[in-house]
Amino acid sequence: MSLAIDIRHRLGAFELDVRFESEGRLTALFGRSGSGKTSLVNLVAGLMRPDSGRIAVDGTVLVDTERRIFVPRHRRRIGYVFQEGRLFPHLSVRHNLLYGRWFSRARERRIAADQVIELLGLAHLLARRPASLSGGEKQRVAIGRALLSDPRLLLMDEPLASLDEARKAEILPYIERLRDELGIPVLYVSHAISEVARLATTVVLMSEGRVLAAGPPADVLGGREMVPVAGAAEAGAVLEARVAALDVGFGLTTLDTRAGPLTVPRVSAGIGSAVRVFIRASDVMLALQRPDAISALNVLAGRVEALAEESRTVIDVTLDCGGQRLLARITRKSMVGLKLAPGVPVFAIIKSIALEEGERPRRS
Repeated sequence: MSLAIDIRHRLGAFELDVRFESEGRLTALFGRSGSGKTSLVNLVAGLMRPDSGRIAVDGTVLVDTERRIFVPRHRRRIGYVFQEGRLFPHLSVRHNLLYGRWFSRARERRIAADQVIELLGLAHLLARRPASLSGGEKQRVAIGRALLSDPRLLLMDEPLASLDEARKAEILPYIERLRDELGIPVLYVSHAISEVARLATTVVLMSEGRVLAAGPPADVLGGREMVPVAGAAEAGAVLEARVAALDVGFGLTTLDTRAGPLTVPRVSAGIGSAVRVFIRASDVMLALQRPDAISALNVLAGRVEALAEESRTVIDVTLDCGGQRLLARITRKSMVGLKLAPGVPVFAIIKSIALEEGERPRRS
């Protein structure tokens, strides 16, 4: 599964100039509103023709302006899921799903309707109309309809943006399943860091029509390029972990990381599952000695790797904790008081309720 994009396109005063390649199952476009994410998705879908460049999916060229190739959108075999489900209100869930079949040839179908219904947990909804569905249920039906068109690529443009937190939590596991089980590459647009950390195998960071960084989530979401895009408050790091134990009584989960054990609010993944944890720099405190008798449940040993001035009063401290990178945001006064410098051993203190969990893609 591969996606290769190298295009340039002008929309009035806005210029899109994007180049990246991804081998990941779910490639997330991350950036502020107006960075060009949706415009890029529309170019991939064939809703717009780029001024110049090339787009290929799994080696199949959809656009190559030098060779005068432009595959029409109805022949691209691309599924598109929008922010709202856009279901047909007069049709049942079953018939909304089967509508996708009109856009696929029987001899090319790789995905059975029963497989999609089971994957997305839709069996009990088939006879209902969209008006009786929750927001999360509508989006699952919309995803199913797109999958039944048998796409070579699935585009998802902020599919969770219109949902509340409960509905997002409901639908995220289904997106993980389609990412891991169907073998269809996904191009996913989002501005939510925790969502991207949970779902993405590759992150493309965009700003003002350009790609600032592209690569594994831990590298991109924890990189310095994130600060001007997501804002200083969202700077942080992604830790790779595995679920080690569940504390049902207190609703907590223990994760094993190379940095040390982490206690986090209970996660949906089972024992042994690989997960990611996003830790904001503003949620990390530093100490020169391991503290005792504190409410924070997480204390990780590490060493200062680098210090960077965020402002006249704020310093970003990069830590190496057992080979995993962590970021702490402290005042300049604290840095001076602790006499921090590269190589100084420290302890990172993190409150459990500050941690956000995102399931890491399973490798096959």
